[in-house]
Amino acid sequence: MHSLILGKDFSMLKIQHQKKRKEAGCDEAGRGCYAGPVFAAAVILPEDFYHPLLNDSKQVKESNRELLRDFIEKNAVDFAVASLNHEEIDQINILNASFKAMHLAIDQLKTKPGLLLIDGNRFKPYGQIPHLCVVKGDGIYASIAAASILAKTHRDAYMKKLHLQFPQYKWDSNKGYGTADHRKAIAEFGLCEYHRKSFNIVPAQLRIFN
Repeated sequence: MHSLILGKDFSMLKIQHQKKRKEAGCDEAGRGCYAGPVFAAAVILPEDFYHPLLNDSKQVKESNRELLRDFIEKNAVDFAVASLNHEEIDQINILNASFKAMHLAIDQLKTKPGLLLIDGNRFKPYGQIPHLCVVKGDGIYASIAAASILAKTHRDAYMKKLHLQFPQYKWDSNKGYGTADHRKAIAEFGLCEYHRKSFNIVPAQLRIFN
């Protein structure tokens, strides 16, 4: 069987699923956002990797995520981050875009993994490398948690830059998610070029800003 699905919670993050092959943890950030790209990361950690703050990025404070990003990038065996923009998301849908972003991140790894640990319950196979889908894997395996931190922090940094172009949407704080302030801004200003049109966020009569 090419892929398995796990969904069990552990009190501590596991460094490895097995020891025979190098493992790369993979996760994405921004899948549910109204605007901007989806980011994905692939991370291979050393066997002795440990940081007390490491967890699912959604459970970590923003300031600690930045500390973890620096620590992961300095101490990982290998890591890579990739993204797909809003236009490609609209063309191939967000699920396929998430898979493709993960593939692009894996492409960039200089160390070839023998097993991919994927956060979630679905994945498009990457070449001949076997994968393991792990439900809530960013709270189970350290490599997936590390990938979630890198994907999240790289995407947040990108959205903060876009905020300088479109401050009315408050992307510096909501990062493109459908928060109340973001929805209010869309109702007032319409969509901009970085919004995902395929998400059908607002009625068609709202003016699109380019």
